[in-house]
Amino acid sequence: MLPQEIIRKKRNKEALSKEEIEFFIHGVTSGEIMDSQTAALTMAIFLNKLNQEEKVNLTLSMRDSGDVLNWQDFNGPIVDKHSSGGVGDKVSLMLAPLIAACGGFVPMISGRGLGHTGGTLDKFDSIPGYQTMPSNELFRKTVKEVGCAIIGQTGNLAPADKKIYAIRDICGTVESVDLITASILSKKLAAGLDCLIMDLKCGNGAFMDNLEDARELAHSIVKVANGAGTKTKAVLTDMNQVLGKNVGNALEVKEAVEYLKGNNLDSRLHQVTMELCSELLVLSDLAKDLKEAQAKLNQALSSGKALEIFARMVQMLGGPSDFTDNQEKYLPQAQIIKPLYAKKSGYVSAMETRNIGLSVIELKGGRTRSDQKLDYATGYSAFCQIGDWVDKEKPLCFIHAQSENDWNKVAQELLNNICVSEEKPLLTPTIIEKIA
Repeated sequence: MLPQEIIRKKRNKEALSKEEIEFFIHGVTSGEIMDSQTAALTMAIFLNKLNQEEKVNLTLSMRDSGDVLNWQDFNGPIVDKHSSGGVGDKVSLMLAPLIAACGGFVPMISGRGLGHTGGTLDKFDSIPGYQTMPSNELFRKTVKEVGCAIIGQTGNLAPADKKIYAIRDICGTVESVDLITASILSKKLAAGLDCLIMDLKCGNGAFMDNLEDARELAHSIVKVANGAGTKTKAVLTDMNQVLGKNVGNALEVKEAVEYLKGNNLDSRLHQVTMELCSELLVLSDLAKDLKEAQAKLNQALSSGKALEIFARMVQMLGGPSDFTDNQEKYLPQAQIIKPLYAKKSGYVSAMETRNIGLSVIELKGGRTRSDQKLDYATGYSAFCQIGDWVDKEKPLCFIHAQSENDWNKVAQELLNNICVSEEKPLLTPTIIEKIA
């Protein structure tokens, strides 16, 4: 087979065979196929799409490009959650220990920031000593002994996806539903999951900014995953505003730990976390219905068991043993932390969430290059929510910056992207719909 013929075929809107897809993915993994050819095929797929059979074959070929984990000796369901990405989305940090506290095993393989969205791995990199790329042996040991481990994609787990993902990021094909489906599920299926819950964000802070696109991605993922033998359900959640109170790597870790302590719970963040956890417990038969699932989760929170599991996970993966007790001691802090006030009093009525996410990059909390070193301390805390009253005493947020110049730059951007009105806005649902 010739890679250029496979590219030509998809360019001409023809369906690719299983053998052609396997040949191309093998070549991507081995390096026999050039990055320019991979970029060409991803653009052809972006423009002409894949049918259901092609999507399943692409997903399984990418899964089989490396190791596929086996957890048969574990006494409990192997489960995970994936988010399509948003601003302030730190749900994974709470969900993994909550599910582990209820009897599930969560081998969570996460990614770094992409575009305007923060990455779970970048958040954990703000914890001194935490190994986001441990050996498979340590990964497996942590999952077995603690119940969960949140790590990055190792070189031997869906390596084809790692290459394709990097090329998509710089070639304008990030938003392809078919490529997103294969990218997400190749990693998740390689992790050997029994069950998966998908958090599909929809709104001006999500990659899918309208409901129709989000539904399309949800149906695609659910259909392909279930067809491949992993029980999967999707929940569409609102991303028309920042999720939670903190945005930025170390600041989001801090909010997650406070959440697990039961302190200062943000209502929208709590609702999304509980909804995803409850659906996952029912999907994996750890609860008979959503009511029982909620009761188990509330017990895991109030007893401190989920917090204890998070602390043990951090310690086993190389972080401080007393991290959850002494966050201020370990997490980096910005030089300048000052409130930002609105120009007039009123209700927060809307925000351009994507632009708020992009502004974190201005603070060096996100990347413009794949090899860029991040400033984990920067970002925003006490961020306003739609419907909040703000005035000269109640700020829009606190900006954490390393210089006055950086503070001033993002302050103006935030003022331009947060609307304040005299009338209190109607609040939209946080949970939009569920797709099974």
